[in-house]
Order: sequence, then structure tokens, then C-alpha cells
Amino acid sequence: MGTVKAGAENGLIKVFEQSTPGVVYISTFVNQRDAFSMNILEVPAGTGSGFVWDKEGHIVTNFHVIRSANTAQVRITDPSTGKQASYAARVQGYDPDKDVAVLKIDAPPEQLQPIPLGSSAVLKVGQLALAIGNPFGLDHTLTTGVISGLGREVRSPSGRPISNVVQTDAAINPGNSGGPLLNSAGQITGMNTAIYSPSGASAGIGFAIPIDTIKTIVGMIIETGSVTRPVIGITYLQSAQAKALGIDDGVLVLDVPAGSAAEKAGLRGTARSRSGYIELGDIITMIDGDKISNEVDLFKALEDRKPGDVITITVTRTNMEDESTQEVKLRVTLQQSATPTAMSPLAPVSPPMLVPQ
Repeated sequence: MGTVKAGAENGLIKVFEQSTPGVVYISTFVNQRDAFSMNILEVPAGTGSGFVWDKEGHIVTNFHVIRSANTAQVRITDPSTGKQASYAARVQGYDPDKDVAVLKIDAPPEQLQPIPLGSSAVLKVGQLALAIGNPFGLDHTLTTGVISGLGREVRSPSGRPISNVVQTDAAINPGNSGGPLLNSAGQITGMNTAIYSPSGASAGIGFAIPIDTIKTIVGMIIETGSVTRPVIGITYLQSAQAKALGIDDGVLVLDVPAGSAAEKAGLRGTARSRSGYIELGDIITMIDGDKISNEVDLFKALEDRKPGDVITITVTRTNMEDESTQEVKLRVTLQQSATPTAMSPLAPVSPPMLVPQ
């Protein structure tokens, strides 16, 4: 029994030692005006984690780690000497909808050690999970646990749902954001992102963005500098406000921009009539036969689609003259939406009790 335990312990030590050079420490800074001199000063804003993606200097982290920063620094560990060095980072691109950001540093290739990538598709509940990061500024901290759940859903900084999230009980705390979640082979299976906690401290329920999702996003950012995803081309009313109007099911279309895929397909937005009354727009109730109850269902329905795909949208359309309704099916060719890449100061967004780490 002792031999088995020692073997498992040695395995953890090996994974930690091999992975540590690939985990980076990210410091962010904001510009503030000094009240007396009126000079613009650069002051620390926060810290987070990240990991080396390739020898070209691409660093992957969470978008919420860098979203409110003016500048960022990345501290890496030389795999040969163990010495640390800091480099100014620039933003290669980011995806707020999936809470992923890619930074770029000009470090010598020999100082960069990417961590091998695994697959989140083959994860099983009960598998060993290792988190390496910089909680509370304590660099290269290892915590262990298991995969506690799969297919979870958390909200991104943009408010959209992130699907297929990995749940773990490996301790994740402030500063762990952007760090890797590893399997027993030392492969990255996810990126530690948030915890569920009433107090803000680790409660044994942590969430990681699956590595399969990250691979797709990072690949697009490195290649083009942005992330493209399919959209219908509408502005909608959030379900909380829609319920106040008596709309308990479906997504109310507020606006249909000229030239959008939605306009070409014939979707109708909400408008004011000549007599001053509000005429409600179409209410999306189904996409390709799948029920749409709210905006979360809408995002999920488009998750695996690509720009150019044709979908069938079922809407409930109201005739305001006699208040009758009819069901209308429309064919929509999805258009492309690109995520901007320029870093700009943005206020952090955290859903209640779901704390980005």
C-alpha cells in the first residue's frame, strides 16, 4: 500500500516539475492620475495566471484577468535554469464570450516551455485533476482534486453562457484564473476560470473552460487576431425584462439592423406604430426544431453552427390590429460576427456567487 502511495506521490511531483515552467505569473496595471501632480501614474491592478502556448511567445489566460488593464507583464520561468524573467505583454486577441485571451511576449524560444495539450472530450468524473497557478500572488502553487462534474455551464464576462465547462474540487482561489487544469499525464484539460462560492473563497466547486474549446479559440486568434462566430443579426430583449411584458417563453426581437441576415430572412423587430403604440416584434420559439425559451437557449442553438449555415427559425408573430398570432417559419443564413481585439478598460462583470478567479 505504501509503494502505491509513494508511486502516486512521485507522479504528482513529476507532473508539477515538468509543468511549472509552462505556468506564468501575470501582473496587470492601470493608469491613474495623481491628485497632486496631475501626472498619469501606472499602478498595479491585479494578478493572475496563464500558460505558455507555443515557442513563439503566445500566452493563454482568462479575458477577465486583463480586461480592465492598460498594460500587463508576464513573468516566466526558464526551464533550464529555473530563473525568472518578466516581459511586457501585448494583446494578440480575446474572446469575452468564452473568457479567453491570448497575450504575446518577446521572449527567447529557449525560455518558453509549452505544456502538452490533452482533450476535454475524454474526461471522466473521478479522474485526478491538478491545478497550478498563483493564488493570492503565491506563484506556482499546486492543488489537487478530481473531476467533479462535466457539461456544466457558467456565464462569461459578456454575459453569454460557456458550455461544457469542467467542474473540479481542486482548490481554486483569487489569482488562479488563467492557470491550467491538468490530468495525471501532465496534459492541459482546461483553464481554471471561476468558483461557486458565497464568500469568494474556495468552497470546493471550481470551474475550468475545456481545452477543446480553448484550442479552437486560440487557433483563430493566433491566425487572424479575432474570433468569428455565427449570429442571426438581431438585438433581443433579455428574458428578465421580457417576462415583465408577459413573454414567458421565447426571445423577443427588438431590432433588425438593415442588411443583416435577419432582415434578409424577414424577421421583424419591435417598433412604434404611427398612433404611438408599441408593436412587439417576432418572438423566436424554435431553431431547427429545438425549443428556444430564452437567450441562453438561443446561444446554445448557435454554438456548433458556422457562418454561412442555413437554419430554420420559428417565430410567433403578433398582428397588433386584432392581437391575433401566427406561427411563421423563416430560413436564415447565419452571418459572421468578429470579436474585437483592441484592449480597452472595461468594468469587470461577475454573476452573483460565481466568482472569476
